[in-house]
Amino acid sequence: MSSLTVVSTKDAPAALGPYSMAIKTGNLVFASGCIPMDPETMEIVAGGIEEQTAQSLKNLKAVVEASGSSMNGIAKTTVFLKNMGDFAAMNKIYAEKFGNHKPARSAVRVTLFSAPKIEDLHELNFQVEVARLPKDVLVEIECIAVAE
Repeated sequence: MSSLTVVSTKDAPAALGPYSMAIKTGNLVFASGCIPMDPETMEIVAGGIEEQTAQSLKNLKAVVEASGSSMNGIAKTTVFLKNMGDFAAMNKIYAEKFGNHKPARSAVRVTLFSAPKIEDLHELNFQVEVARLPKDVLVEIECIAVAE
């Protein structure tokens, strides 16, 4: 069985909780979600979805490179958006940062919702959603990569 190696770098923000920036096992890298936080100030970058996407991807790149991989080694990303209306703007920055490399990707909207009444449960279609992104940011991006 492969061992688990914790990946960290000062070029990305420190974890905000009891988790690792990434875990490497064998040549696989599982990077935690990166938010648009400046690693020097630990503050969310100013601006909207474009600036937040660019910073999230900059942080993700730093983590992936610290693992011995690269942006071209990313096999799968998951993008969490506060507002799916930001998808096109996020997608533009995402495409610029990845260039010709096109990893598999999922995009998930993160929203607050009201809890149903117990008597209405038989009529519901259930969805998996989370309440909000850390620090109430607009975007968070995680990935699975392959290291050299």
